[in-house]
Amino acid sequence: MRSELVADLSHNALIGVTGDDAASFLHGQFTNDVESLAPGRAQWNGWCTPKGRLLATFLLLRTRDRFLLMLPAEIAPAIARRLTMYVLRSKAKIVDESELYARIGIAGDNASSSIASHWGTTPAKLESVEKDGAICIALGDERFIALVPAKAAPAMWDLLSSAEARASAEEWEWTSIQAGIPTIVAATQEAFVPQMANFDLVGGVSFTKGCYPGQEIVARAQYRGQGVKRRMVHARAPAGVALQPGQEFNGGTVVDVAPAEGGAELLAVMPV
Repeated sequence: MRSELVADLSHNALIGVTGDDAASFLHGQFTNDVESLAPGRAQWNGWCTPKGRLLATFLLLRTRDRFLLMLPAEIAPAIARRLTMYVLRSKAKIVDESELYARIGIAGDNASSSIASHWGTTPAKLESVEKDGAICIALGDERFIALVPAKAAPAMWDLLSSAEARASAEEWEWTSIQAGIPTIVAATQEAFVPQMANFDLVGGVSFTKGCYPGQEIVARAQYRGQGVKRRMVHARAPAGVALQPGQEFNGGTVVDVAPAEGGAELLAVMPV
């Protein structure tokens, strides 16, 4: 990783969930313990089908007045529509808030000092800090996400990055691969139970929170060893091998891939 990397993450969308029942509603849908998530904190989270297969993985942030889900833009509209179908009588409202915030990824050896200089402090892993409406979330491994009000975004870009630091979405995805964070996209929806994508190992699954769609199957895979016959691994592909999420690779399935020196680096679910 270079010393400073600042990337436009507009390939991700933001879904906001508000209302008196927002926490309990999301708690009953997602793989992690939403009700225990305090304002100002974030967690990796997922949403499964009744068969325990991941429809989405995402970063979930709780602010003072709502929840924000950050997930790939290509699946966000369908996820929002499907979530809305389950609201029923719950006092919860689901809205696409992507136009309200610029999404910026900051990573590298100088990331912490850059964050501290603009927010006045560096948040701990999966905690956030807010200043003038701009929210910074620490992911760990010298990686941060900034959610910046749209009107303030141009000035924030100038503050956070030099021309040399500007990075592509693919470079940011490379940092996610290094961190072992799986990203479910359209091509990999319903392909994996959470444990196949190591989502339990990055804190994306609670095994004590109670019911959610697919919970019985996920729990059975955890405690009885049934179904976890594949696990996600970090791999390299040589130059000239074109790979996309969902494609076969050495007997496994590609989860995420990004260009790297001499070829590509990827996360793939492989037979144990």
